[in-house]
Amino acid sequence: MNRYPVWKYIVIAITVLLGALYTAPNYFGESPALQVTSGKSTVKVTSDLTAKVEQVLKQENLKTDGVTLDGAGSHVSVRARFLDTDTQFKAKLALERALNADPNDPAFIVTNNLTANTPAWMQKIRALPMYLGLDLRGGVHFLMQVDVQAALEKRVVGIQTSVRSTLRDKNIRHAGIERKGNTVEVKFRDEDTRKKARAIISEQQDLNIADGAPGADGTDLKLVLSLKPAALKEAMDNGVKQNIATLSKRVNELGVAEPIIQQQGADRIVVQLPGVQDVARAKALIGRTATLEVRMVDETIVPGTELQSAVPFNSELFTVGKGVPVVLYKDIVLSGDYISRATASFDQNQQPAVSIDLNGDGGRKMREATRDRVGKKMAIVLYEQKGKPEVLSVATIQSELGSTFQITGMGNAENSAELALLLRSGALYAPMTVIEERTVGPALGAENIQKGKMSMIYGFSAIAIFMIAYYMLFGFFSVLALGVNLLLLMALLSRMQATLTLPGIAAIALALGMAIDANVLINERIREELRKGNSPQAAIADGFKHAWDTIIDSNVTTLIVGIALYVFGSGPVRGFAVVHCLGILTSMFSAVFVSRGVVNLWYGRKKKLQSVSIGTVWVPGQSK
Repeated sequence: MNRYPVWKYIVIAITVLLGALYTAPNYFGESPALQVTSGKSTVKVTSDLTAKVEQVLKQENLKTDGVTLDGAGSHVSVRARFLDTDTQFKAKLALERALNADPNDPAFIVTNNLTANTPAWMQKIRALPMYLGLDLRGGVHFLMQVDVQAALEKRVVGIQTSVRSTLRDKNIRHAGIERKGNTVEVKFRDEDTRKKARAIISEQQDLNIADGAPGADGTDLKLVLSLKPAALKEAMDNGVKQNIATLSKRVNELGVAEPIIQQQGADRIVVQLPGVQDVARAKALIGRTATLEVRMVDETIVPGTELQSAVPFNSELFTVGKGVPVVLYKDIVLSGDYISRATASFDQNQQPAVSIDLNGDGGRKMREATRDRVGKKMAIVLYEQKGKPEVLSVATIQSELGSTFQITGMGNAENSAELALLLRSGALYAPMTVIEERTVGPALGAENIQKGKMSMIYGFSAIAIFMIAYYMLFGFFSVLALGVNLLLLMALLSRMQATLTLPGIAAIALALGMAIDANVLINERIREELRKGNSPQAAIADGFKHAWDTIIDSNVTTLIVGIALYVFGSGPVRGFAVVHCLGILTSMFSAVFVSRGVVNLWYGRKKKLQSVSIGTVWVPGQSK
């Protein structure tokens, strides 16, 4: 009746072992480390850099506790761990000298950091500690306001340019195109021309077209163009999202293990940088400017060994980036300010490409520059603060370009996606203002961690004392299941690489309370069955069976609340919701499956069981 098959005990044992394995990395602590990241958009961090870092440290006789290549995609970095901060400081100076030929234009950024002391074999199976949030580790918090009106104006200016180019291509004469607020007015001399223009402009799906009132002299006919509500919202959202993409790329240079960069509301961005104490440097990096330029290649110069001496006065030599060395004319065709949209796409031959939409007078300038240069080469150059310009792309002009064109010859889809991101995030799409700035010191973070630990220890101890005193041996079984629940919850958070914050610690404490509530239900149901006169074995079986229905009902309703918090909440609220929902799932497993397994293991083999240790069972009418 109360026996588990062997496979269930095997499942419990494996689950507990895995829980212990993935929880263990949180107890190894951290060591001083250096993080090496790319300082240029065109410089990649690969395994070759790992070997070079190891070589430099060996030459300088600096002992390291390991050099690894971490991360993926655009967030790859090399980490070197050390035994003490003195060695860390010396290694930082040595790596900066060895990796950067020009200190004023670093190819790689070396940042002081902390890294977990998790053994290598654990790291290989992704057994890693949880990240600590800003309130536990210390760091910098910014709340930034995005000027969405500026982003909207860029989009409207792009419409103005696009309409002008379209009407010119179709040989439709207009009497002027003006931007008034968030609308564009196109004037015409006669009704027939206005009808033709309406038919052509209506091909743009995101525009509302209305007939405007005639001018003061009564002779001008107008079309008033405005963005549809969905397109208007998209333009505002894109401004915020592109700023988030830009910030994500920039804060990577700070070496922050788990930065939080997310949208808050319609036009605000929250930036949290755990472990960063230099507020001035963080603000300088976040507000850094970067610009893009499109230039024509000077093909009269053939790259060679003595290229520098052969560069004409009106041209310039570029040696950093793709397709270098290359000589470009100093005349700028257009800058990145004219780019309104850049997306990864495919060309006519289904090869990776980047589609570009231009704002303002960009289309006219591009048309004038490329009309007589079909077959010539054009380059896109990125300029960043305190750095040499980098050539992002050198491509051949296939046809006359206007406000919309493609950059081909990207090689693969990854390169096209990367270039599209650079074109979008080379500079902030819309200006931002810091409206809130907060710094949390590491001492305060350590104090928060200590208080969180003590609250859980005291809470767990109080629950254990009460349960054992009130329910005797069954109370001990409940405490054992509660310990397994906490172990599994910590393991899941570590395996998911979740960021633990103070609200997360509160959610863990709440999960402990809810988990013991399920055990109280089970124990009381067993007592109730014993009051009815059932045998101990039957009372155990019926108690678990009837309690399960109540546990399911209560946990499902609480789980719904947790899901609602995650869906509609943001920031710390969502972090609380994640821990809360995981705690509910682990508590259901431990309170029923694990607890029943321990009870069956202890009592299940006793055929003539006379009593169970579950405290005093009060029977109605029983004399005292």
